[in-house]
Amino acid sequence: MSKVKVRTGTRFRASRADSHYDVIVIGSGMGGLTTAAFLSLLGQKVAVMEQHYTAGGFTHAYDREGFEWDVGVHYIGEVHKPSTLRRVFDVVSEGRLQWAEMAPEYDRIILGKEEYGFIAGRENFAAMLKERFPQEGQAIDRYIELIREMSRKTPRFFAGQAMPPLLARAYNLIRPLLLPKAFFQTTREVLENLTSNQQLISVLTGQWGDYGQTPTDAAFIMHALIAKHYLAGGAYPVGGASAIARTIIPTIQKSGGEVFTYADVDEIIVRNSRACGVRLANGTELTAERVVSNAGFWNTTQRLLPAEVRKKLGTERWAEQVQRSSAHYCIYAGFDGTAEELGLSTTNLWIYPSADHEGNLQRYYDDPEQEFPVVYISFPSAKDPDWNNRFPGKSTVEIVTVARHEWFSQWAGSTWNQRGEEYDQIKAKVSERLLEKLYERLPQLREKLVFQELSTPLSSDWFQKSSAGEIYGLDHFVDRFKKPFLHPVTPVKNLYMTGADVMTAGVGGALMAGMMTACAMQGRKAGDVLKLLKEWQPPTTEAPCGNATASAKTSTQSVGAR
Repeated sequence: MSKVKVRTGTRFRASRADSHYDVIVIGSGMGGLTTAAFLSLLGQKVAVMEQHYTAGGFTHAYDREGFEWDVGVHYIGEVHKPSTLRRVFDVVSEGRLQWAEMAPEYDRIILGKEEYGFIAGRENFAAMLKERFPQEGQAIDRYIELIREMSRKTPRFFAGQAMPPLLARAYNLIRPLLLPKAFFQTTREVLENLTSNQQLISVLTGQWGDYGQTPTDAAFIMHALIAKHYLAGGAYPVGGASAIARTIIPTIQKSGGEVFTYADVDEIIVRNSRACGVRLANGTELTAERVVSNAGFWNTTQRLLPAEVRKKLGTERWAEQVQRSSAHYCIYAGFDGTAEELGLSTTNLWIYPSADHEGNLQRYYDDPEQEFPVVYISFPSAKDPDWNNRFPGKSTVEIVTVARHEWFSQWAGSTWNQRGEEYDQIKAKVSERLLEKLYERLPQLREKLVFQELSTPLSSDWFQKSSAGEIYGLDHFVDRFKKPFLHPVTPVKNLYMTGADVMTAGVGGALMAGMMTACAMQGRKAGDVLKLLKEWQPPTTEAPCGNATASAKTSTQSVGAR
């Protein structure tokens, strides 16, 4: 068995760090690692400071009781074929990160008693929809063309993020003249202009859990990017989620940089109106020519900046203009038996009590005893072709639903794993309910469970410093994309932001934000970043992309069967 170390990064010790760097990056999530890797490839010495015990942010994995789970990487689109996203991953990992393609049916949308399989490929996807909605052929064709058009024109939508702030503000004023109206509407507004069939709309928005907002609230640009992202299917990193950070860190180290863990940044040091370093929670100060925050808008502007700087900039007013995204519950479950033995496929399940996404969510928020408005089930051990080499005879499942941080306000500031009997009872009850949703689909798993652990909104708070339990950064309302302070270049000289909050949610959004921030930091030399993409060539020893389907021979029908 080839056991891979899940924990990545170098534990911080003052003796292991230099006192000065070209760039210090706060946070080792996807955006932070990507920005750091690009700058390192351009010869800059970069230190990434991660407060957690392992690098990766929401792309990290953890192991317990002989199993391993990812905490945020359930599937990624457009990386199992030539694409901009794949090329960026290839550049920052220097070709070390490999991908396993999922089965053709990458998602199954379950709306009450009705089920719809999302099949990879535009034609296959359209054919499935037309078979189920024969009167809506024209609307379906218009929808697919619209999300493709949105994808093609997305660089124009986000072009301001690569411009200096003043120029970006001017650009954003004229942006509505350059782009289709759909870029500035909600998902429901756009879809109801295409069709009056509410069932079809609910099917098309059956992945809303990927960004945490129902069609009425979510900007259509967010929906379109997700839908187009998976139109050609999904993939999973070979070796599990921890392979992402593990393969990118050597790129950062090549220029003398490092990714430090247990490096909790307490404050960004600002002197003479310039960011010039960071102060850690243990009192250690490190200086740098420039600082990049991947800690998210909220942490950066409301916690990490010195109080006098926050007051001068009026960051409290900024915070009033945005809203933090959904929190969640997640069960990490381990089972006896391989994916093949247990009948697990790579297909994700999206289970809804009905087609009324907004109503389901509101009823649940009003009364958490109501049915879960969405239950997402993923089978990571089936997706990773290397899994059986590392964990023979075992399988894992992850079950996710939404939650609210305020439900746990009485435990605010408490210590993980020390919250008392009442908290544990709530977790046990939620766990039982979520596991039952799994067993309804795959009853053969009921007697095979050997370990389960539930994370709550407080887990995201404790481990990720998401003080509202948010897992998607900021919510994606239409107005969110008009905010000038959500920009890689901040009003503080030499301080930059990266990650999902300056682009969009998800691994892909954070990855592209990392590249965008690197471009913004290069200024007139932004072309150097793009040159890395253009000139990159795969190593001559590169292995072909793995195929998870080969290791999980069960059909998607095994998951869909009751």
